Amino acid sequence: MSEQGQERSQGQAHVPVLLGRVLALLAPALEGTSAVMLDATVGLGGHAEALVSAHPGLTLVGLDKDPEALRRSGERLSGFGDRVRLVHSGYDRLPSVLAELGLAEVDGVLFDLGVSSLQLDDAGRGFSYAKDAPLDMRMDPTTGLSAADVVNDYPVAELARILREYGEERFAGRVAAAIGRERAGGRLTSSARLAELVRDAIPAATRRTGGHPAKRAFQALRIEVNGELDALRTVLPLAIDRLRPGGRIAVLSYHSLEDRMVKRAFAQGAANRTPPGLPVVLPGSEPILRLLTRGAEKPGDNEVVGNPRAASARLRAAARTAVAA
Repeated sequence: MSEQGQERSQGQAHVPVLLGRVLALLAPALEGTSAVMLDATVGLGGHAEALVSAHPGLTLVGLDKDPEALRRSGERLSGFGDRVRLVHSGYDRLPSVLAELGLAEVDGVLFDLGVSSLQLDDAGRGFSYAKDAPLDMRMDPTTGLSAADVVNDYPVAELARILREYGEERFAGRVAAAIGRERAGGRLTSSARLAELVRDAIPAATRRTGGHPAKRAFQALRIEVNGELDALRTVLPLAIDRLRPGGRIAVLSYHSLEDRMVKRAFAQGAANRTPPGLPVVLPGSEPILRLLTRGAEKPGDNEVVGNPRAASARLRAAARTAVAA
């Protein structure tokens, strides 16, 4: 669950997830009078507002796929004028967006991944297994396949793969088969009915632990609908490449698949690429990243008590070295 939704449905704003650590980790790269920050998932603008407030010389570019999130963050950040530029775009278009803005490099990058409370709390979006709604799950509701398209049109074997790989669902085959039987009698369009099918397909003993039995299936479908892992895998090296020497990148992830991908990308950037056995580091083989966190940092108990949806957050950060890639 991302910071993008640290607002309750009644509109009261929470402090963004791990805000203090995000600010501290990015600050050394943003203290210049002409620093540029890319918030690749601006959401409701919580981190963005704190960053531009903390650094008077900072210009922030904010991306988001969700038009409603952009509208709300635009209202929240309107007082900063042309220091904030918001773009309706997924982070997979990061290189082209920066090119269109005439930016070859940036000083900081922030990713706050996952689905937002804005999306979960809007019953019409179909993200939540706790509310009945049309099966949609698109972060950008103006384009692309919906969750209904996936559950009704994908082959059962492909559904099982998605549930197993993206949801880490042990009973992926049983759940996919149940969906296949259901849709044989008519198109499946209700999030509540899907949650019921998933629950009934999972053995009763397993349903007693681990939270709502539909949680993993809904995560898997959301990831497939929005192409989240493919986009993240592609964009991480591109974002690192756009960092100026001394620039910093921070990533908040919310499930193990995302976190492993971030860990791998950072580890590759921090590795010495000189072939084993050579006595000196070859030019061009030096690490291009310096890790700033020891493993993944987690929210403290007090933060989780105030915002239970932050419990799964994991923060990793790295700095670009002065060595050219």
